[in-house]
Amino acid sequence: MGHRLTRIYTRTGDKGTTALGDGTRVDKDAPRVETYGALDELNSHIGLVLAYLPSSTMRDCLTEIQQILFDLGGDLCISGRHSIAQSHIDWLERWLDYFNAQLPWLQNFILPGGNPAAAHCHVARTVCRRAERILVSLGKAEPVDPLALAYLNRLSDFLFVAARILARQDGGTETLWQPKRPPPPLPPH
Repeated sequence: MGHRLTRIYTRTGDKGTTALGDGTRVDKDAPRVETYGALDELNSHIGLVLAYLPSSTMRDCLTEIQQILFDLGGDLCISGRHSIAQSHIDWLERWLDYFNAQLPWLQNFILPGGNPAAAHCHVARTVCRRAERILVSLGKAEPVDPLALAYLNRLSDFLFVAARILARQDGGTETLWQPKRPPPPLPPH
């Protein structure tokens, strides 16, 4: 069993520092902390998607992704720890292919939105892309696991496909981007 949190506040971060998993204190805006903070935000957005989903294969996949994101956050908190394996990426690709095969061929960009689950999934996708960019920045300052980077890259693709699947729940549709469309009519005087 893990650690029991008997107190939520410790006051140790009141001056703008936080502890990494090995006890090293760093500034709360350190690149490593910023990276696992973005993963925490992503995980929370996925939790919001889950709040709209009944029991389903998609729900099971997203719940497993939340577990993996916690592992990845732990990797960033504890230097030298690596939880992401090629099998995690393979798993994600397999599910991505499975869900994508259920969708019509895409010929244009999609406007983010749709029902609440789909809309929140689009937000999760964009947060995932931001987390990926932050991880790339961290990699310029210190070593990062290339499998972690590949996982986040694939995860954003998965979340895009998941949003498309979720948009079709209960007969819903997607709104395609219409480039070079004329402006809408003006309101009456």
